Amino acid sequence: MVAYATIWLQPRLGTDVALLNGMVREIIANNWVDHSFIESRVEGGMQAFLELKELVEKYTPEVTEKITGVPAQKIKDAARIYATAKTAMVATGMGMSQQVTGTHNVFSLLNMILVTGKIGKDRCGIDPPRGQNNVQGATDVGCHPAMYPGYIPVSDVENRRKVAQVWGVPFERLSDRPGLTTVEIIQAAYHGKIKGLYIMGENPMISDPNLNHTEEALQKLDFLVVQDIFHTETTRFAHVVLPASSWAEKNGTFVNSDRRVLRVRKAVDCPGEAREDWRIIHELAARMGKPMPNYRNEAEIFDELARVTPIMAGISHARLEHHGIQWPCPTPDHPGTPTLYLDKFNTPSGKAKLFPVEHVDQTERVTTEYPFILNSGRILYHYHTGTMSRRNKALTNFTNNPYVIMHPNDASKLGIKHGEKVRITSVRGTLETQVRIADEVLEGELFMPWHYTEAQVNRLTRDELDPYSRIAPFKISAVRVEPAS
Repeated sequence: MVAYATIWLQPRLGTDVALLNGMVREIIANNWVDHSFIESRVEGGMQAFLELKELVEKYTPEVTEKITGVPAQKIKDAARIYATAKTAMVATGMGMSQQVTGTHNVFSLLNMILVTGKIGKDRCGIDPPRGQNNVQGATDVGCHPAMYPGYIPVSDVENRRKVAQVWGVPFERLSDRPGLTTVEIIQAAYHGKIKGLYIMGENPMISDPNLNHTEEALQKLDFLVVQDIFHTETTRFAHVVLPASSWAEKNGTFVNSDRRVLRVRKAVDCPGEAREDWRIIHELAARMGKPMPNYRNEAEIFDELARVTPIMAGISHARLEHHGIQWPCPTPDHPGTPTLYLDKFNTPSGKAKLFPVEHVDQTERVTTEYPFILNSGRILYHYHTGTMSRRNKALTNFTNNPYVIMHPNDASKLGIKHGEKVRITSVRGTLETQVRIADEVLEGELFMPWHYTEAQVNRLTRDELDPYSRIAPFKISAVRVEPAS
């Protein structure tokens, strides 16, 4: 995206709140504020705005530059371009949330959107593309430890009664307590609180933080089932591996990050003993003495989902035959909702909230022993843990070897040359990989993709969690670098 940008703001890792507060201050200082929007659509109106104004006042462009490393003029220009645009969208990557301050990052971003009134109207708003396809759909239908389908909290008594009735289970069986996140599940297994685990379509031995800890946790389990389309780094620990189907071998739906529900149609049959995920679950339930309804196809499963998901109550496979529908779609004759929050926000008051937050230093910082900050993430040519993409020669021809990117000045100081092997160490682990020298990272910072089993960057990352979202900080780990020899 940088290649297409008018302005590239490249803040130091962990300084997003300061950058956004600086932009909000610049917007307020130049009166690029939508006062009527704030008065009519923000809780507390101008009083809430004045509280935000007071907090961000100290984040002058010059102060913000010192914190973030972004030149003051770029901060001013970016604030002006965004605030004065007639319409504007914000798209965020995983880096916003994969920090211990991830929730505060999002609050700061929303503050900027709200003070400019760039939400709740056509061609405005925020689109957070998910880490992989249909993550949106998975969370929409309840793959979330604190939510039932449709983002209804587990504490909602009436919703639990409705779900229990549709599912044909006693109301008391449905807990009102949030469950554990992925990282918390692994932590519980490590401490012996979870003895058995069923992992579907996930490869935590590549994707989880602090992999040495994850490996110990999986080894402590009494029983591990892994359901996937290929053997992975995680299936090595499994007592049972169930062969699942790929996207091309099953029917169903995907949901995009614009909430558009789309049909997916199988192109080929499952090979060998592989089966669609729902058929595996259905048969296991029957063998365990807890049979599910006798679903004949995926459309019937979606119909059941629609009965317990108000935002999708009007959607069916039949309606999706020729085009997608954006939820909320509450009734069968509803056309869907292209733009959210035109009339009100999804809060008790119907109004949005400003959340003024201060920039704080990250909990893991550089030291003399660990003088670099390591950022990890995805690259264009590989998908998630590489389970599929590293079997694709068209993609591996572009890149198929792990590497770390280092700034030229840092490489010069350490006497490291492009292409050499280096050893990277954090307090949690160590690995060796090839170095690429490029100025696309800042001095003192490194970037390493996490698709590769040969050099698992998550051996270095930490499993400390954002206190609100419970997401791990994959983006900020203190490390040292030295020649491998």
